[in-house]
Amino acid sequence: MNDPTAMPRGEPAIRTIAMPADANPAGDIFGGWLMAQMDLAAGNVAARRARSRCATVSVDRITFLRPVFIGDEVSLHAEIVRVGRSSMTIEVEAWRRSRDGEEQVKVTDASFVFVALDQGGRPRVISPGSPSSADA
Repeated sequence: MNDPTAMPRGEPAIRTIAMPADANPAGDIFGGWLMAQMDLAAGNVAARRARSRCATVSVDRITFLRPVFIGDEVSLHAEIVRVGRSSMTIEVEAWRRSRDGEEQVKVTDASFVFVALDQGGRPRVISPGSPSSADA
């Protein structure tokens, strides 16, 4: 059971609504759809930190804690937990709120690794101390 006093970690990155096209016949949202939303959120934070294009290198883990249903508002929060020479690790949490309530429940968390890219698509050094940095 989620702690009702728990709050999302990281900055708000995306908020969206789960739609019927994103669900299986039982009305549960596909894990792949949720993972794609989490990748978008992490990529947004990564590009902002690196001030350049970034690419997903790996998803170290993803844990589906609770289902998401059609019509739920899904909020994604992302936090940079490590910055290396050209890569960064970003933790992402997905929280759901049903259409008829105010309670937010954490449904998924994941760890993504991104690499900063230059204009030619090659890894490049991430400048230290850029805005939105959370070097660990």
